[in-house]
Amino acid sequence: MTSQANTTTSDEPVIRCDSVYKIFGDDADSMMKSSNGVVDAAKFKEAGCIVGVNNASFEVKKGELLIIMGLSGSGKSTLLRCISRLTDATAGNIYIDGEDILKMNNKKLIELRRSKMGMVFQSFALLPHKTVLENIAFPLQVKGMSTKKSMLRAKEMVDLTSLTGRENYFPRELSGGQQQRVGIARSLAIEPDIWFLDEPFSALDPLIRKEMQDEFLRLQNTLNKTILFVTHDFDEALRLADRIAIMKDGIIEQLDTPANIVLNPATDYVRKFTEEVPREKVLKIESVMEEYDPSVDMSNLKVSKDVIIETVAEDVLNARRPIAVTNAAGEIVGTVHASRVANMLFGDKSDHSVGHEG
Repeated sequence: MTSQANTTTSDEPVIRCDSVYKIFGDDADSMMKSSNGVVDAAKFKEAGCIVGVNNASFEVKKGELLIIMGLSGSGKSTLLRCISRLTDATAGNIYIDGEDILKMNNKKLIELRRSKMGMVFQSFALLPHKTVLENIAFPLQVKGMSTKKSMLRAKEMVDLTSLTGRENYFPRELSGGQQQRVGIARSLAIEPDIWFLDEPFSALDPLIRKEMQDEFLRLQNTLNKTILFVTHDFDEALRLADRIAIMKDGIIEQLDTPANIVLNPATDYVRKFTEEVPREKVLKIESVMEEYDPSVDMSNLKVSKDVIIETVAEDVLNARRPIAVTNAAGEIVGTVHASRVANMLFGDKSDHSVGHEG
């Protein structure tokens, strides 16, 4: 998972959604006005309307990777399209760097997309008459980059996404997975401030998928972009996200850190996603640490609060005394006991009590 140290402490979020709704249907506007902000999906359906997004409110800080996930039809892609304004929300406000994009005219919206947004959606939207290299270079040229520089940058992205040897292929000559990699490469080439990614790795084989996840984590740690990423794969969400929003029927059931979602699912629906997750593989030591007591005799071993439990479990279990937990500056911020890790590894998985203790 990306380092929380990457996110800024600025009070101004990059993205802010206030009570965003998206209702599909001829009577959507009138139904919305008469609902007083309380949307019953069943009643709307009876009236011939489909609720895509239901009262979504949240913020995304600079450098944060927020994953929106849920099953098919949950509203995750619709929400993403509303925030990028590829679909107009029925009600609410959506702010990008403090500006309400629902009030922007087309010219300003196009400029915002060109200057700040990169997008990879399930429909690859490749230009059929351009080669792989030309497709990747095209948005750079639209922004004013010279043909030579854009082609050099495109070639870097070709190598990055394992498309070497297919630079001069046309989209019709590529497999679905290869076409998706071109879309990913094109998005990476722009180096946008905000990335909108809708199932970007879904067509990739497992090995390439993991490589692309690794590359995104590396880029995120280096470039500190703000990312909204849609997936239905919970393992992918746990691996990549700073925070996860889980949606059902247009409603955000829970928006929280991966650790809190695994440890403290807010609803039965969220709990179903977490039931089979080996918690030690996704949770950090800080999830099981306790307060530091200077009077207690400590082990010589120290562990970072940010390490995944599984990676240090053996050392902790073999320690006869509590182990100091440190932050990035090396300061002691807590302690971890072998019993806590043992409970995590071998205790009742339905017990969600693991966490900070007073």
